[in-house]
Amino acid sequence: MRVCPNCKYANFEGVLFCEECGQPLAGVPSTTTQALDIQESGEGKATWGTARFNDNSAIVIHFREVSVDPVILLPQDETTMGRYDGTSPNVPTLDLTPFGAYEKGVSRMHAAIRRGDGSLNLIDLGSVNGTFLNGQRLIPNRPHILRDGDEVKFGKLVCHIYFKTLQRNGNNSLPMPSPQQK
Repeated sequence: MRVCPNCKYANFEGVLFCEECGQPLAGVPSTTTQALDIQESGEGKATWGTARFNDNSAIVIHFREVSVDPVILLPQDETTMGRYDGTSPNVPTLDLTPFGAYEKGVSRMHAAIRRGDGSLNLIDLGSVNGTFLNGQRLIPNRPHILRDGDEVKFGKLVCHIYFKTLQRNGNNSLPMPSPQQK
């Protein structure tokens, strides 16, 4: 976005003149992530799912208000989440752009899930609009235990995180759970 210095209208990238007042936008820098008015609900939803996560587990992410199949992530030491814009050298492991990330205030490198000692930690990477775990805004760069069934908000993009145990079959590969399974 390019914000007009005259009328403060948010113009799309590549526009040479403000679409609202006609002011030339030459030399006006692009903004990275639009800051949204995000209110903390203060109504943290208590979840009591397991925090246990091992090599035979997968992360299943269901996005609210987006009619797509869940995203399934196999274990990694770190999974970064954000939006890829084609210009940044940093590419998130999970690109949230297809889920309306830009409109919902997701930063390019918004948050990370890190493995450690049989559990997962969710870390906000200094995002503009924050990462929320069960309604509570996370302090940037501070790990928080992630549990099965937790609600996570990246800006205004809401999802639920589930852990799924995968059974190894005869050829030593992991079958993926169907969308009907947790």
